Amino acid sequence: MKRLTTLGFAWALGVVSTLSCAAAGAHGPDGEHLDQPPAAAISQLARLPDGSVNVPKQAQRRMAIRTRIARQTEAARTVELPGRVVIDPNAGGRIQPLYGGRIEAGPKGLPIIGQTVKKGDTLAWVRHQTDPFALANQRAQGAELRTALTLAEQRVVRLEGLEGSVPRKDIDAARAELAGLREREAGVAASLGAREALISPVSGVVARADVVSGQVVGARETLFEIIDPSRLLIEATVPDSALARRIASATLKHPPGARLELLGASGSLRDGVLPVMFRSRAGSTAPPLAVGQPVSVIAQLTDRLSGIVLPAQAITRNTANEPVVWIKSGAERFIAQPVRFQALDAETVVVTSGLAADNRVVVQGAPLIAQIR
Repeated sequence: MKRLTTLGFAWALGVVSTLSCAAAGAHGPDGEHLDQPPAAAISQLARLPDGSVNVPKQAQRRMAIRTRIARQTEAARTVELPGRVVIDPNAGGRIQPLYGGRIEAGPKGLPIIGQTVKKGDTLAWVRHQTDPFALANQRAQGAELRTALTLAEQRVVRLEGLEGSVPRKDIDAARAELAGLREREAGVAASLGAREALISPVSGVVARADVVSGQVVGARETLFEIIDPSRLLIEATVPDSALARRIASATLKHPPGARLELLGASGSLRDGVLPVMFRSRAGSTAPPLAVGQPVSVIAQLTDRLSGIVLPAQAITRNTANEPVVWIKSGAERFIAQPVRFQALDAETVVVTSGLAADNRVVVQGAPLIAQIR
């Protein structure tokens, strides 16, 4: 037992001695030399006492680690904006009855959420219901008109039988009066059983359907909502109008996907912020979105900044929750370097400080290296 303890102490002392005598390798952001232990010192995945990580070559291949030489360049300054998905007014619509009544199914039944409809389809009917007193008045008026219509028809028949002995103008007046009474009677009869057709204003998908057969609805109540999922808009907000005028383009950060086209900015504040409208660019693959869904928009400004452009996956977090990149300082050694960065889009960032040019930075597999303990 004493011999094993002595051997273990000697091995640890040898490792510490080897680390302290490591040869100079990569350079830090200020040009200082970063110590690099030889590959023979540690031959397995391990986090070294100085915070660096040892990753053998075979493990690097299994983890698909890729590195890139950092290069100083210029990129567009970006800002992250909160936003939400809204309906395109030219590709969506709401269906509301002008008057209240009782719901009746359309020719194909009542539509359900997710159903595809075409412009002009009758989704449902609203049977108008009048109060008993108004209904009684309409029926009484209809009875009076039917009586007057019968007398007018008899008068026209009688005058036509006396054609040649009565003035022509009397016959024409009787016929005109008969036609007027028929139209009035038809209008009153139609009002007794009137119903309103709820017609789809656009082609698309039913996003909202709040009706069942026999339901009583009120005037101007939203019953159906039709949207075109491929033509939704993104409404973001900016704190001031000067920032809105400097936006050149934008992309979605959460959820990542489509590149956005700026449509315009509002000229008035709403709840203390300025709305800015975007839509997916032609040919850009938009992720699945829903109306009202909150999103994050990364807007590229016309301003330029200097830095090192890296993939977003190159940025990880250390135990202090600081953003870091991993620098390869030797064949099997990686060092975490704290940095400051800004997002360029959903897949790219620009490091503005903390990283020097000519460092070999891990651009693929950095999260796996950060998990090594």
